[in-house]
Order: sequence, then C-alpha cells, then structure tokens
Amino acid sequence: MESSAPEKQPVRVTILSRPYTLLASGDPREVEEVAASVNDLMLSIASKSPNADSTRIAVLACMHLADRLRALERELNQMKEQSGRKSELAEQVEQLLAAVEGR
Repeated sequence: MESSAPEKQPVRVTILSRPYTLLASGDPREVEEVAASVNDLMLSIASKSPNADSTRIAVLACMHLADRLRALERELNQMKEQSGRKSELAEQVEQLLAAVEGR
C-alpha cells in the first residue's frame, strides 16, 4: 500500500552556531531560508542581550514571531472583511442595475 504523504528529506541548517538536521517534505531551499531568517533574528536578539542563554534567546525569538503572526492574522482578517464588504456592494450595484434595466 502506497502512502500519499510526500517523502521527507533531511535538510541541514545552522542556527546560533548549532547544526540541525530537519526533515522536510517541501523545497529544501525554503527550509534553509526559514532557518536563515530564524538564525538572523536570534543573532540580533543575542547581540542585544549578550548574557542571555540560548533558551532565553529562543523564547524571545518565539515571542517576536508569535507577535508578528498575530499582527498578520489581524491584517488578513481585516482584508477579508473589506473584501466581503466590497462583494456585498458589488452585488447591490448589480441588483440596482438589473432593476434599472428591467424598467
């Protein structure tokens, strides 16, 4: 019986000078780019808090990323609401045009 799940392949990355091997089913370059972004964020945090250990740096990075995710989710929801209002308005305009043309 064949599995429909894509096969995962190992991808080697380095974060805060520590090597990690991650299993990824997608494009390995995307995993490498995400890891580089996380590494940059953590290095930035580490440079501002030279006495912080890697766990504290990781927690602060997670908090930063979670905050960014929430902001993007709020923005997406606002865009969906605006899109919904535009759709309602377009529907109302179409109904008005149909009513005018029907006269």
